[in-house]
Amino acid sequence: QVQLVESGGGLVQPGGSLRLSCVASGIRVRANTMNWYRQAPGKQRELVAGISSGGGTNYGDSVKGRFLISRDNAKNTVYLQMNSLKPEDTAVYYCNAPFVGLNSYWGQGTQVTVSS
Repeated sequence: QVQLVESGGGLVQPGGSLRLSCVASGIRVRANTMNWYRQAPGKQRELVAGISSGGGTNYGDSVKGRFLISRDNAKNTVYLQMNSLKPEDTAVYYCNAPFVGLNSYWGQGTQVTVSS
């Protein structure tokens, strides 16, 4: 049974930072591509960042230079460090493992609100 559990969301002021965590069970994050997506109210879900099994990373254009995806293989956890947060970063953030056999798995999401 694959489970992805996100945490670390909250309310932060513009310019602030947050670190999101995604703890995986049933899969090894080091052996899978792991993604962070977000969805704001009334908008489509968008890819924020991804990390491949080989350690390569990719980022959405809107977060390049501000967000950093990483993983801790010993803790089987993927992180998203978010810096210089903007109000437009407000969204529910989801952890995703897209290529587990024929299945794609999602976490329940964690709310990030950037507001003064």
